[in-house]
Amino acid sequence: MSDLFLGIDAGSSVTKAAVFDAAGRQLGAGGHRIRLLRPQPGWSEIDPDAAWQAAVAAIRAALQDAGVTGRDIAVVGLSAAMVGLWLVDAEGRALRPGIIWEDSRAQDLLDRRAAEIPDLYRRVFLSNGCVLQQGCTLPLLMWMKEYEPDVLARAAHAFSYKDFLRLKLTGRVAADRTEAAVAPGSAARRDRSAEMLDLFGVSDLAPKLPAVRDSETVGGDITPESAAATGLAAGTPVAIGAGDVPATVTGAGALQPGMALAVLGTTCMVGVVHDRPVFTPPDLGLLFTLPGSGWYRAMVNVAGTLNLDWAVATLLPDLAGAPDLYARMEAMIAPVPVGSEGVVYLPYLSESGIIAPVVDRAARAGFHGLTPRHGRPHMLRAVYEGVVLALRDLFRELEGAGGEILLTGGGARSPMWSQMIADALGVTVLVPAGTEFGARGAALLAATSVGRFASVEEASVSTRAIQRRHEPDRAAAPQWDRAFAAYRAHRDKVLG
Repeated sequence: MSDLFLGIDAGSSVTKAAVFDAAGRQLGAGGHRIRLLRPQPGWSEIDPDAAWQAAVAAIRAALQDAGVTGRDIAVVGLSAAMVGLWLVDAEGRALRPGIIWEDSRAQDLLDRRAAEIPDLYRRVFLSNGCVLQQGCTLPLLMWMKEYEPDVLARAAHAFSYKDFLRLKLTGRVAADRTEAAVAPGSAARRDRSAEMLDLFGVSDLAPKLPAVRDSETVGGDITPESAAATGLAAGTPVAIGAGDVPATVTGAGALQPGMALAVLGTTCMVGVVHDRPVFTPPDLGLLFTLPGSGWYRAMVNVAGTLNLDWAVATLLPDLAGAPDLYARMEAMIAPVPVGSEGVVYLPYLSESGIIAPVVDRAARAGFHGLTPRHGRPHMLRAVYEGVVLALRDLFRELEGAGGEILLTGGGARSPMWSQMIADALGVTVLVPAGTEFGARGAALLAATSVGRFASVEEASVSTRAIQRRHEPDRAAAPQWDRAFAAYRAHRDKVLG
């Protein structure tokens, strides 16, 4: 049997696939962009056919890039953007566009429900450890019941993005614990919650929610139809898989208690892995149930590298598209000292606001302290620092955060940004080798499902490889302390 594993990671804008060997080394990867549909204000959807074709294209590209065929793949793993809602009929046909996590259409109904049940949000947090997001599965089911009852009545199954792709690959329906627990469900029981179904008034829809399985078990085999489309071999096992955050924790080598992991991607997140569900600080952040027996307590700044993308488009249109864009930006900000000579940037660049270090859905990004002597280098440096200081703001809220942190995401590719994080947080930053950690985690879960590893914890930790190590510059600590004090002063004014 082959020792190569394929992982698929479907995001809200790009679906990626990658091939890995038994040591977790990435041999090849492919990706395909997806167009996010926004037919109405607050709606975020993906066309199911486009989602499937993106997965097909990514798989074929990954096989080609690795120089292998489908017959070389021992097992396939899946990960995707979490929660949301995908509806299919009894024949597996999608009934409407898939709704993804950032959708906010359910907010009016949530407001109405919270007026009826004043402790609604508190009860949700005490069950799943998460600040409720409008794009979670149960609020969306509540919305469907109110506004699209005919579609809902025709649905045989309601599940998440990853589960839709597994259905397309295998013809079989299932769900996993990482998704069930945040639907919202129960973090302690690592499963759905009858109490939560009742809280959202959707208990009658429980039969439409598939049986919950462990992420590291086999969920079906590649069908002849999906084999013809993807180039994979018919009969290849496909694992149940996990949501994108738990898969990334697994793939980055962080699946052990006490390990801190930051994801500096489109969204900025930092958290610590625990051997028990942690609900402190109360009513802040997110708690992810991990494959195996762990939990990842995370604080989230909704916008991460999105801030830098915005800065490039707005402040540096003359450099946009340059092949050495990031090198030129870092050369531009290098002469500017820590603190950006008084310019502070709050990186709240999301229409949904923030959920840590406080919950404020009206929070927005902005520059503070600008004077005529400041130019583009100061503003750009402030954007870099703003994201770093937001991470520091979040990191200090976490129980059990120690002296080392793994850093993944597109931002980790920048040695300068990585070093800024080490200096500002006063911790050693470890950048793992590789790029596609969601796909890697999915592949490691798949490998465990067919017995290549004794446990998911072994799969995660034994394959960890560190590409770069950034030690904090202790001499720079006073400068970062002053920058953080300025950041917090402006943050407190904005957030009230």
